[in-house]
Amino acid sequence: MRKKIQTDVSGEIMRYYIADPHFFHGALNTKMDCRGFSDVEQMNEYMLRKWNSRVRPNDDVVILGDLSWGSAQQTNELLERLNGRLYLIQGNHDRFLKNKAYQTKRFVWIKPYEELSDCKRKVVLCHYPILCYNGQYKLDSEGRPKVYMLYGHVHDTYDQRLIDQFQTITRGSMREYPDGEKRPIPCHMLNCFCMYSDYTPLTLDEWIAYHEKRETTSL
Repeated sequence: MRKKIQTDVSGEIMRYYIADPHFFHGALNTKMDCRGFSDVEQMNEYMLRKWNSRVRPNDDVVILGDLSWGSAQQTNELLERLNGRLYLIQGNHDRFLKNKAYQTKRFVWIKPYEELSDCKRKVVLCHYPILCYNGQYKLDSEGRPKVYMLYGHVHDTYDQRLIDQFQTITRGSMREYPDGEKRPIPCHMLNCFCMYSDYTPLTLDEWIAYHEKRETTSL
């Protein structure tokens, strides 16, 4: 049964999403992401502070993969410090899942893929971007998307540039629908990469707004 959740700021439970924090992964700080921290300890503490400044103990956080590169002890201690009820979409670097010494009990569930309802919209969740995702063509009566594909894995790399190009091409392509009308093909993929949000988990609406702004400024 899919879980519906309120995302109201009046005290209701919130649901947030974030991808690829890579706690304890020093190489990502100095090489691939070039995050700019003096060391991995400073990176970890900054990400923890940003996370807990937003997430309350009873809020839900869906992690779209690659949470921690740390040891069992390091990751267990991290999980005890993170606020929220945690849900993990398994990433390729979540190696701790194969080790019984890790405290997976902190997660409500751990899955490679899931589809959830979020304020009358569906979110397709996977660590890896899915270019043709389930429900892609579904729109509401006003032509707004009813389904979003949330992912991580590619960080802010050339692969993300290719996904940007794919979405532009797809949205600019016309398709004939059963009613005989030709309309653009919907494509709404959201990379929830942690650096995009300054390491802060965001709601679905916030990720939508971020990517709309990102697309506008990149034109």
